[in-house]
Amino acid sequence: MPELPEVETVVRSLRNGGAFGLPVIGRTVASAQVLWDRSIQSPDAHTFCQLIPDHTVLAVERRGKFIIMRMGPADLLVHLRMSGDLRVETLRDENSQPRQLLPHDRVVIDFQDETRLVFNNPRKFGRMWLVPDAAEVTGHLGPEPLSDEMTGARLFDMLQQHKRMLKPLLMDQTFLAGMGNIYTDEALYLAGLHPRRQSASLTRDEADHLMEAIRQVLQDGIRANGASIDWVYRGGGFQNQFRVYQRTGEACMRCGHTIERTVVGQRGTHFCPLCQPLEGGQDA
Repeated sequence: MPELPEVETVVRSLRNGGAFGLPVIGRTVASAQVLWDRSIQSPDAHTFCQLIPDHTVLAVERRGKFIIMRMGPADLLVHLRMSGDLRVETLRDENSQPRQLLPHDRVVIDFQDETRLVFNNPRKFGRMWLVPDAAEVTGHLGPEPLSDEMTGARLFDMLQQHKRMLKPLLMDQTFLAGMGNIYTDEALYLAGLHPRRQSASLTRDEADHLMEAIRQVLQDGIRANGASIDWVYRGGGFQNQFRVYQRTGEACMRCGHTIERTVVGQRGTHFCPLCQPLEGGQDA
C-alpha cells in the first residue's frame, strides 16, 4: 500500500505535473463516468456523476494517505489502498487518435479542456469520496508526522498514553497519519528500537530519537519519490535505500548481523536483533 512519501509524490505530480501525468490545478470537470460503482464511497456513484460537473480543482493536498482535491463547494478525496493508481492525460494520443481506457480503469473524470483524470484500481480496494468537507473523511486521523507540532516531546506524551507494541501503534492511522509497513520498519531501525517494545516503556530520549528517525525516513522517501516495490506504484527510488525492509538474511549495515523477519501485529516486520534489542517492557 502506498504510504506517506508515495502519496505525497502523487499529490505533487497532480499539483505540478510529473510521473503521474499532467497537473490538475485549474481544470474544470465536464463529466464523470464510474465503471465500477463501489469505487465511490460517498455519495453513491450516480449522485457522484451528477454533482461533480462544473467543479474546478483549486488545490491538491495530502492528509495521511488521502489525496485531497479542493474543488470549492466540495472536496474530492482518493485513497489508493493496495493497488490504486491515478493518471492525468489528454483525451487523444500523439497521433490525434482517441486514447483508449486501460484494463481496471474504474472512474474517469473528463475535464473541459479535453484532458481527464483516471482512477485505475485492479484489486478494487481503492476508494473516492466527494464530500462538502474533507474532514468528514479524515477527521479520525492522528497528527501528521512531518508537521511542526509533532515534536519528540509530543510523541513521548502520546506513547505514554498507550500500552501497545511500537510497530502496530505507529501504523495506527488514528495515532499517527501516514506511516505504513516500510517506513515504520526503517524508522524503528534508525532509532534502534525493537518493533515489539511497549510504547509506554520508551524514555524521553528514545522518543526524541524515534521522532527524528520518522522524519528522516519520510523525508528521504519523499526525495526519492517513494518506493517502487510492487506492480502498481511507479517511479520511486527509495527501495534502493532500504536498511532493513525486505533485506531478510542480508547483513546489517551497522553491525553485520543478519537482518531477520518476523510477524508483528499481523504484518511482516524486518529488524536487526543486535541493533534493535528487545529490552524494557517487551510484549507479554
